[in-house]
Amino acid sequence: MSHQDTGGNNFAAMTNAWTAMTQSFVQSATAANRAAVSAMFPVNTASNGDSDPANGDSVSASIPSIAHSDLDWTFERTVDDPSSIGVGDTVTFEKTLSADDVRAFAQISGDTNRLHLDEEFAADTRFGERIAHGTLVSGLISAALARLPGLTIYLSQDLEFSAPVGIDDRVSARVEVVESLGNDQYRLETVIRNEDDDVTVIDGEAVVLIDDLPESSS
Repeated sequence: MSHQDTGGNNFAAMTNAWTAMTQSFVQSATAANRAAVSAMFPVNTASNGDSDPANGDSVSASIPSIAHSDLDWTFERTVDDPSSIGVGDTVTFEKTLSADDVRAFAQISGDTNRLHLDEEFAADTRFGERIAHGTLVSGLISAALARLPGLTIYLSQDLEFSAPVGIDDRVSARVEVVESLGNDQYRLETVIRNEDDDVTVIDGEAVVLIDDLPESSS
């Protein structure tokens, strides 16, 4: 959450309310995560390795499976070769969820809940301010998965929400391989943290299939 007066509600009470309200969101989140990632990837991006001269905020990706990245986005990974992926390998992706991200996600997904878009309305809710869509926040998991070596295909995602994310909060998504299921399928632990508040906001597990990249992308 952003550090603002919430009318006497402390963070612990807010977190408990959020947990009760969203105790179990457990299903495949593939389609919604696609919408979230679409909202995060800029439309006007350069096609070469330099910053876009028009806006100066995007560069070509260093990973063949993704097209472009914003200069404000950061990621780390422990493995570069798809054939070497194993238990314990991780990817962490981090970005700030801006008001523009929230508006774009609302437009793409059709989720125009006023809690995410209307400052005056949100001020009178239990959160005391606008918050990011839960599915937009969880979409950062998909962004992290896209940065695994190879071509990552989502098969399933289980999620549990434990705290909200405010507008302009810095958020990180960490995925860790916890089991090889065979046939290039892996089970991963997926954790999203609000770096501004130093708190875990989403916890869950995913199953992915990692294909070889098309030859034209190698």
